[in-house]
Amino acid sequence: MRKILILTLIILTSNLIKAQFIKEKLINVQIGYGLSAPYNSISNIADDGFFAQGELVLKATSWVEFRPYAGFILTNSNGKDLNNNPTDEKAESKAFLLGGKARVRAPIPWVAPYAEIGIGTSIGKFETETAFDSIDKSGIIYHIPFSIGLELGKNNSVDLGFAYYFQPSVEQFAGAFTVGITFPLNN
Repeated sequence: MRKILILTLIILTSNLIKAQFIKEKLINVQIGYGLSAPYNSISNIADDGFFAQGELVLKATSWVEFRPYAGFILTNSNGKDLNNNPTDEKAESKAFLLGGKARVRAPIPWVAPYAEIGIGTSIGKFETETAFDSIDKSGIIYHIPFSIGLELGKNNSVDLGFAYYFQPSVEQFAGAFTVGITFPLNN
């Protein structure tokens, strides 16, 4: 009974606490050169295309940020491998990306390196044709986003990075070389 009373008291008084976990809210918009590649391949292939993404940046501290995101990637095969030899292998993605990431960054002005990881979903069409896999799937799959890069500028408002979305259920990953800009939300 005593534990229930204490738990009830904590729940009732928790609304009175005015502590704020998120210190700042920003918007980050990225655009980039998209790639998709299979996990297993005989010939070295990477199909290219376009990538765009928007993120709501929730800054908890100067070195930790939470980033819900929405974006898309479109990649197509040109029938050639990375050495410009003809191949039947391909890894294409035409997908809407949705999820959340956590970014850890060095709080350094002008050049701040970062790494981020999270979980998300890809909604679209995926084709992986290799000597090892033959996957043609449409619908919703999960992905694991991972990114590394640099935030540049006095206020770290320009973002250069590599973003990867590992998609185990279709045996491929999608990624991009991205350029982004971050601007504050007016409160």
